[in-house]
Amino acid sequence: MLKILNTLSGGKEEFKPISDKVVGIYSCGPTVYGRAHIGNMRSYVFADILHKTLEYLGYRVEHVINITDVGHLVSDENEGEDKMEKGARLAGKSPFDIAREYENLFWNDLRELNIEKDEFWKTPRATEHIKEQLGMIKTLTEKGFTYETSDGIYFDTSKFKDYGKLSKQNLEEKLSGARVEAKGEKKNPTDFALWKFCVGENSDHIMRWDFEANDLHEAPRLSEEENRAKKIGFPGWHIECSAMSTKYLGERFDIHTGGIDHIPVHHENEIAQSEAVFGHPFVNYWMHNEFVLVDNGKMSKSLGNVYTLDDLKEKFDVSPLAFRYLCLLTHYRTPLNFTKEAIEAAGIGLFNLRHQVLLLANEDGVNDLHLEAVKKYQKEFADNIENDLNTAEALGTLYGALADNTLSAKEKLSLCVEFDKVLDLDPTNLIKSADDPKVTTLMQQREEYRKSRQFDKADEMRLELEKMGYIVEDTAKGTIVYKRME
Repeated sequence: MLKILNTLSGGKEEFKPISDKVVGIYSCGPTVYGRAHIGNMRSYVFADILHKTLEYLGYRVEHVINITDVGHLVSDENEGEDKMEKGARLAGKSPFDIAREYENLFWNDLRELNIEKDEFWKTPRATEHIKEQLGMIKTLTEKGFTYETSDGIYFDTSKFKDYGKLSKQNLEEKLSGARVEAKGEKKNPTDFALWKFCVGENSDHIMRWDFEANDLHEAPRLSEEENRAKKIGFPGWHIECSAMSTKYLGERFDIHTGGIDHIPVHHENEIAQSEAVFGHPFVNYWMHNEFVLVDNGKMSKSLGNVYTLDDLKEKFDVSPLAFRYLCLLTHYRTPLNFTKEAIEAAGIGLFNLRHQVLLLANEDGVNDLHLEAVKKYQKEFADNIENDLNTAEALGTLYGALADNTLSAKEKLSLCVEFDKVLDLDPTNLIKSADDPKVTTLMQQREEYRKSRQFDKADEMRLELEKMGYIVEDTAKGTIVYKRME
């Protein structure tokens, strides 16, 4: 029985899917104006663990993750320059080029964390779903939830009686707590843009569409007055996720994931506009992961402590999978404190896990003998992941099985492979035997030295192999040589 913390209710609930066999998940994807950092990556590791847990429990998962390639302004409250346009301007490229560049880097980063693009059911781009966004905006207008200003079409949060139910703060409390007047022509500080016109600071917006056009080709560049009159512009960030999630998962689906920073604005707004359109609940379970801290402080560019997966390899000499391992050690609803010591320890932990599996793989095979003990570990693992994805305890179960001397090597390896369907650390697949002719020669020399009891010379051969990145293990079955995996 899977139990998860539902942000909407504030409590841990038994998961009851809409369909008995299929679970629909939507995860907020990246705004592809720059390189994703490890704080972003934690959200996708968490969503991936959820996905693989559901599959482990027998469900088919239809998982959608979007690509935001237009409309996300530098302030989540719809102010400032579009992040895509700003990123393109700074890079001296077109927004379309920079979107594809960083989108490809994003998928490469996920792959290094053992999250494959083809695991997702759909990976829609915002720019390819303008029609769906316009359809929702027009429905909201017909139902009286919008108003128009000189710079766009806005959602009137005062018209949605449940606004604030996700963050547990009603509209009156939000307005009172804001202590600010509505900026510009907004009626309420919490109102948000559904469609921004190409006027003012966005007058030169490159990605633009005609609100009333049927062909949805990009609109021509006109004067600000004509842009406003024809409603030529681009979508707001929030409407994109509502349009894409419901297009692929339906008017109501099971789970929506994201970081906790999305709760008070982005996800609150998704709920308001979606439920205003459809007239019924939008998502049954909202799940949010906590932040990544750096040395117990905020991660920010101004502090120079924003790390990418490439930084893990270059600055800390660990693989991206060490970061996945670190995420598994910390519950997704607990802040993850990233330190040099923590990521290096995670790298060592991952290496030691692979090392144990390597030695097991080279032990003499025996038949399975301890079915009840195996079932005990399987149940313990399932209980842990069903308890709101408690991956730290699940890892503990794996290590407990590996240390259990009553289990055969074959049984241990079998449990490791089974549990890795969720953990996905690849301990059995990341073992690379030496196939370098120079290594073969050095090993032959080392073996001759060992036979003649010239152990100093044999140690010299070992050191030379280690400098080449190989590890030498002397076991009861003989010597094993394998490549240290990055």
